[in-house]
Amino acid sequence: MDGLVKNLVDLALGHPERGDDRDERDSQPRDERSRSTWSQVVSGGSEDHDRFSSNSDYDTRRRPGGEQEERYGRNEWESGESRPTMRPQKDGGANNDGWETVHKKPSKQHHKVHMDQRNSYKRPLREQEYSSDVDYGVNLEPTDEELADLSKALNKLWELDLNRLVPGKDYEIDCGEGKKVYQKGDMAEGSLFSWLSEDIFSRPTFSRFCSLLDNYNPHEGYKEVVTAEERQEQEAFIEEISRTAPIKYLYKYLLTKGIAPESYQDFKRMMTSLWFDLYGRGGTSSSSSAFEHVFVGEIKQRREQEVSGFHNWIQFYLEEAKGRVDYQGYVFPRRRGDMPDSETQLLTIQFEWNGVLKSVSSTLIGVSPEFEIAIYTLCFYLGGEDNHVELGPYLVNIKCYRLGNKIGSAFPVAD
Repeated sequence: MDGLVKNLVDLALGHPERGDDRDERDSQPRDERSRSTWSQVVSGGSEDHDRFSSNSDYDTRRRPGGEQEERYGRNEWESGESRPTMRPQKDGGANNDGWETVHKKPSKQHHKVHMDQRNSYKRPLREQEYSSDVDYGVNLEPTDEELADLSKALNKLWELDLNRLVPGKDYEIDCGEGKKVYQKGDMAEGSLFSWLSEDIFSRPTFSRFCSLLDNYNPHEGYKEVVTAEERQEQEAFIEEISRTAPIKYLYKYLLTKGIAPESYQDFKRMMTSLWFDLYGRGGTSSSSSAFEHVFVGEIKQRREQEVSGFHNWIQFYLEEAKGRVDYQGYVFPRRRGDMPDSETQLLTIQFEWNGVLKSVSSTLIGVSPEFEIAIYTLCFYLGGEDNHVELGPYLVNIKCYRLGNKIGSAFPVAD
């Protein structure tokens, strides 16, 4: 993966030329296919409770001051403005159509990151470079004890997450002040992420994961059109994570339980289908997928807009660096004395995404994409709606909601 990282997030919020947009996307009407490309900046109560048989995830909220944010349209997402509050530029703003972004509060991001892996990822799947299958030096065969206890299996996946980041070494967060879910106001002076090592995005599974994040329209109810290139990105991501310890352990576990097929290639196809096949949400067919909801996030179009899903820390980091996410503080934990700090890797937070409030959301900070795919897949096939487990030092309830035979939502909640 030579030269994988030069930069991933452009905090200057400049807009690259659109000459290398995908041909298949250009053939779509602008209001149908409004999404960024790899060459552009990738993106700069109770938890979710996605009970999909009902019509809502959680209570909608209004922004502090009582004024509802203007509804964000598809073209605004495409143009990449980092905050919904805008004002005219004095110099005309050639790169921003005469508008400049007005930030609500200063960002703590000081580094700029670009990506240069676009061309190598466009090659046919068999011509792309993947990580080598290596001996991880650990036993990937599930024990009888793990096969009899889902919690022990999930904790084994935590131990096998060799790509998990180390707080203080790979990144630093500033939790700010705490608040209750119903409290209004911003309790964080700056961003959640103070810094993140650029080397992180040279890790193959992280890089492949990031290539998927611009493949979706964030507005629930809009039918997704998946291009051939996007299907290739999906398959390449599954191929990459399938070379890691968590996914190999997942396969062996599901195989023993009679769920995974004998062929590892067929297992990869099963995983691709589970996470990326489109299904209906919000009354529109082919408008969502497990991956989009859990990792990317969606905006519900109802009487008031709501953020749904969006439980991944990488997506949060990129959108925060871009200025689209406004971190507003952590939600007080249920148990006294468990206040989060810069070392905490299970965090319950409140934030706005493009001006739309997510009143409460839990996320596992610093874990790898393969780890999250593995734990949610295991809970979907062998767990229930509530899965009370231990993940390293954390007592967690992995919530897993079904939408027919698909993953409707999955996320961690601190027990």
